[in-house]
Amino acid sequence: MQKFETLTGVAAPMSLVNIDTDMIIPKQFLKTIKRSGLGKNLFDELRYTENGEENPDFVLNQKKYRNSKILVVGENFGCGSSREHAPWALLDFGIRCVISISFADIFYNNCFKNGILPIELPQEIVNVLMQETQKGSNAQITIELENQMITTSDGTCFSFDIDSFKKHCLLNGLDDVGLTMEKAASIDNFERQSKIERPWV
Repeated sequence: MQKFETLTGVAAPMSLVNIDTDMIIPKQFLKTIKRSGLGKNLFDELRYTENGEENPDFVLNQKKYRNSKILVVGENFGCGSSREHAPWALLDFGIRCVISISFADIFYNNCFKNGILPIELPQEIVNVLMQETQKGSNAQITIELENQMITTSDGTCFSFDIDSFKKHCLLNGLDDVGLTMEKAASIDNFERQSKIERPWV
């Protein structure tokens, strides 16, 4: 998993509330178990018309937001079914951070397992950041995970809270497999000792 240390990028606004996982990646695209290739179908029903053409009104189709790395979204983002394809699609598109008032629990935890930083902030700060996104390609927000700090394009800083274990995993690029592999030496020692003590197993 890619480490998350410092991220600077354009922030795009999506003020809708209760954006569920089916809106993030519709069910017809869940047939794959690959983490790559889903970015083209991120927010599919919002990004494309019934004819398959881009919807020019959708934020991520606008030139100034096409390369956004950060989303500032409405509350309860990621609700609905517990599909891990949702953070896969965000990451494949290039989104590394999502900022909201609140997230659905399963989506929130899935983000950390896939190298995406979800940040929960009070309404008044999210409002400021939502206003910041209106600067378009000039809305360069910097997020420093180590210092737990967000800096806007005009130098305004906001701190955010994060669980220390989740922070450790993101900073070091550790998903569930990576965490297990940190104990590889201990696991190998246990296996060797087990063969000696229980050779019949």
